[in-house]
Amino acid sequence: MLTPELAEKIISEVRKYLNEDIIVVNTNGIIIASTDINRIGNFHEGAKIAAQNGKKLTINQKKQEQLQGVKPGINLPVFFQKKVIGVIGITGTPAKVSPFGEIIRKMTELLISENHFAEQSDWHSRAIEGFVFDWLQEKDWDSSFTERAKLLNINLEVSRQMVIAKFKQDNKYINREIWTQLYSWGKKTEQDFIFRWGNDRIVLLLEVSGSPKELRDKINQFHDFLKYTFGTAISAGAGKAVSPFQLVASYRQAERALQVAKNEEKLVFDEDLTLEMILDDLSPETKSEFVDRTIGPLLPDSELTDTLKELFKQNHSLKKTAEALHIHINTLHYRLKKIKDITDFSTANINDLFILFLALIILDEK
Repeated sequence: MLTPELAEKIISEVRKYLNEDIIVVNTNGIIIASTDINRIGNFHEGAKIAAQNGKKLTINQKKQEQLQGVKPGINLPVFFQKKVIGVIGITGTPAKVSPFGEIIRKMTELLISENHFAEQSDWHSRAIEGFVFDWLQEKDWDSSFTERAKLLNINLEVSRQMVIAKFKQDNKYINREIWTQLYSWGKKTEQDFIFRWGNDRIVLLLEVSGSPKELRDKINQFHDFLKYTFGTAISAGAGKAVSPFQLVASYRQAERALQVAKNEEKLVFDEDLTLEMILDDLSPETKSEFVDRTIGPLLPDSELTDTLKELFKQNHSLKKTAEALHIHINTLHYRLKKIKDITDFSTANINDLFILFLALIILDEK
């Protein structure tokens, strides 16, 4: 319960309000955190007595001579759920530091309680993540599976919709306060679940209630909430609403939509996809061979590849493409002819143009 890591956090927080030496001691009387690092690991007899009696112990000059490892000050037992779990000590003249004692103890107990409930939330989120992972694998629900659902308060009878959001890897080690904020999203109902999915993804397992428009609005609000909480752009893909037995379908749709969304860092609904639906059914081997056969010879020349990408970005407007690339229109014509010479596909031919467009889409998936 009272780990050295938590004890260090307590020291750090208390030090903001009290410029005195502080120690945190476990119930065995061992100092596990201190503003004076030389005291960490030492035995503190006064703290052990305070822990055993569950009462404040004041140490004056006389007691300092009688007890092992102590300094003048006060030692306050710290309670959690009516049990002593440690002691916080403030070093200094007892008359000077005693007025701060009760405030410091309450602050410490509050930090411990917050940490406990955050750990419970983390555990619950990990348990749900594990359960959903099994849910996506299970074809037949046995009694053990349904019992786990009951323990986690997951209703297996309601329709579901899955949303997968991806944040940048440099946000991998987000502090616990941020995760607590995410898990407690204000729009979340009792049967909506938010949990981490791997190192860089968050899943919203949404209960399907209300009209399709209301669900879509709610998912948009969740995406906005993620962007606000992380303070950065977030890619997200939303699958379709499905029965609980078909959750894996919504998961795959969300993954497919996320693949499309990640390049532009936006929210994409699978129901809005068209061409991507066909591409999703192609094997990686087929896609790789298609790229090799079409724009493969072009790839070593980044200038020509970027020119082709910009052409599609500008909806095949030669004027806008030249302006975006800051080149003369004649230079653009030269590059497009060179693309034709290298690939044997002409941007002036609608069939060839589609092939080049498809190849670039597949290339961006890699």
